[in-house]
This record gives sequence, structure tokens and C-alpha cells, in this order.
Amino acid sequence: MAAKNSSATEFILAGLTDQPGLQIPLFFLFLGFYLVTVLGNLGLIMLIALNSHLHTPMYFFLFNLAIIDLSYSTTITPKMLMSFISKKNKIMHAGCMTQLFFFCFFVISESFILSAMACDRYVAICTPLMYTVSMSPQVCSLLLFGVYFMGFAGATVHTGNIMSLTFCSDNLINHFMCDIFPILELSCNSTDTNELVVFIVVAIDIGIPIVTIFISYALILSSVLHIRSSEGRSKAFRTCSSHMIVVSLFFGSGAFVYLKPPSVFPLGKGKVSSLFYTIVEPMLNPLIYSLRNKDVKIALRKTWGRKIFS
Repeated sequence: MAAKNSSATEFILAGLTDQPGLQIPLFFLFLGFYLVTVLGNLGLIMLIALNSHLHTPMYFFLFNLAIIDLSYSTTITPKMLMSFISKKNKIMHAGCMTQLFFFCFFVISESFILSAMACDRYVAICTPLMYTVSMSPQVCSLLLFGVYFMGFAGATVHTGNIMSLTFCSDNLINHFMCDIFPILELSCNSTDTNELVVFIVVAIDIGIPIVTIFISYALILSSVLHIRSSEGRSKAFRTCSSHMIVVSLFFGSGAFVYLKPPSVFPLGKGKVSSLFYTIVEPMLNPLIYSLRNKDVKIALRKTWGRKIFS
């Protein structure tokens, strides 16, 4: 995947910090985060797969969300951990472009699967009698295909946009991963057109899901306010609360990094913001959906009970 016009055959990832006293503590901190991410998402995947009462559209999307979180955390974190224990964390040009592609693919896919989950909640709350028809297996499969198609399309555009550049003698990426703006900073070419492409693609990949989620929750809120019983309203809000927390964490940190030009938002601060949607958010998602979801708690108790009985 290396660009033919590139003079740089490898890059060096600067990592999160250059302070020697913080390297080892941060290594163990983020190693712990990664282990929790892997165990949490794998546990959620297995829990949904093993319990038939969780084989519903809502948990179908949650199952795929856990796969995406696990995958893009694995794309970023192991290489990030290397920066804490090695003097120069090198990555080949092809490896950097590969990491960039899969990072973009999984992050864009997550933004669209969150919007698909919002649509699912809208149908479940606003038109419950039509739920099984509106969210049939065929519809869910079609939505999932759209999620991964948008992820692939966005990743292809971003990676192709970066591979068109020429890189000169400076090969130090001021980040803990191969991210778009830190790589653009190293280019010998003018990057105005490339930055415009980034903003357009990011605006689409963040804008469409945000608008979809906003409309879905506006309709949900309108429907909930017409529910007379307080218990019914409380149940509806509980159904959506976990998803709303995840949406806020993901889109808030992502928009903060990518919808501002590098000249306005320093790359050093961008590294800290990137931690939320690359490291922290994939770790928190299974915890949020497990601790705030009654069905998941019941499934966990049943699965754990079966293992003890066996």
C-alpha cells in the first residue's frame, strides 16, 4: 500500500508523551484499559450469542458494535503500547497506511451503527406494533450492509487521499497512531485540497448519523411525552439512556478533533481527545450497556448460573 511517489519508507510515532518518568506507568495503565476492552467486548459478544432471548434487532446491532469496538481498539492500542517501551516506535509506510485504513473503517462503521441503533429504538418505542415487521432480519441485514459499506467507502477515500501525498525527510508523526492530520503535517505538497476532502468526508460520516440520531430521538421524546403513566415514560427513557451516553462520548470527542483545522486545534491536544474514542470509549461501551441494561444482567446471571451448575 506504499505510495510510489513517497520518499519516506517508514515513520516514527511520537507516542502520547516524551516524559521518561511517565512511560512505564502509562504503559500499564493503557494495557489495563486494553485488557478491560477485550474482556468486556468479548464477554458481550459471547453473552449475546449464547442467550436466545437476546437475539433481537437491538442486540444484533449491539453485537456488531462490540465487534467494531474490539477491532478498532486492537488496531490502535498494541502499537501505542510499543511507544511506551521502545526508544523509537517505527512503523513502515505500508503498515501506517494499513492502520489508517482499518482505523477509519471501524470508526466510520461505529458512527453509522450508532445511528442504526437509534432508528431501532425509534421503531421500538414509537411504532411497537410494527416492530417485528419494520425491523425484520432482512431490514437489519440491509442496515448492517449499509454500515460497513459506508465504513469501507470512507476509509478508502481517506487512505487514498493520504497516499497521494509526497513525504520528505521529516518522518516523525506527532501522534500515538497513524491519524489523518498528523500525517498531512509531514507532506511536502500543499495539503489544502486534502484537508478539504477530509472535512467533506468527515462531515458526511458524522453529519448523517448525527442528523439521523437527532431526528430519531426527537420523535422518541415526542412519543414518550404522550405516555400518561410515569412508569411507562421511565421505562422508555431507560431503554434509550445507555445509547445516548455512548453517542455523546463518541461523537463529542470525534467532532472535537476532526471538524477543526489543525491551525485552530493543536495536534498535541488532539492526541488527548483521540484517547476518548480510540481507547476509553471502546472500553466503556460494554460496561455501559451491561450495567444499565436489565436484559444483559439477566442473561449474565443465567449464563453464569449454567456454568456453575455444570
